Amino acid sequence: MTAAARRMLLRANAIFLLVAAGGGFASDVLGIFYARGPVASVVAAAPHAGIGLIEAHGLAFIIGTLLWRADPMRAWHLTAAAVHILLGSANLVFWQIFIAGDLLVVGYVTTLLHGLFAVLQVIAATTAEKGLCAPA
Repeated sequence: MTAAARRMLLRANAIFLLVAAGGGFASDVLGIFYARGPVASVVAAAPHAGIGLIEAHGLAFIIGTLLWRADPMRAWHLTAAAVHILLGSANLVFWQIFIAGDLLVVGYVTTLLHGLFAVLQVIAATTAEKGLCAPA
């Protein structure tokens, strides 16, 4: 895989994280603080539990901004893969949240994309140079 293709992969990954995290964060805020939307039913009995949702979506957004600017180096591809393995695994382990919030389509799409990006990033890492930054 060329450096240009790996950079495009990192950017596509970033766009997915930014869009999904931004939407998730907005849904979290509406549900936790205004009792509106699909998250409202999930956190109604324990609104303080929303801290995990806010943190996860906020950190995914921050990571998305970092991946947008990342050089296509092995360390960044492995970082991206690890992020998607974590987020995709969390989706599977806590699948009930998608059922409770009537968000099954969101669950299927995001979990599938987390898996796809994890695989693609591992493939990209195998063809990337070692290191944290591009060679001078």
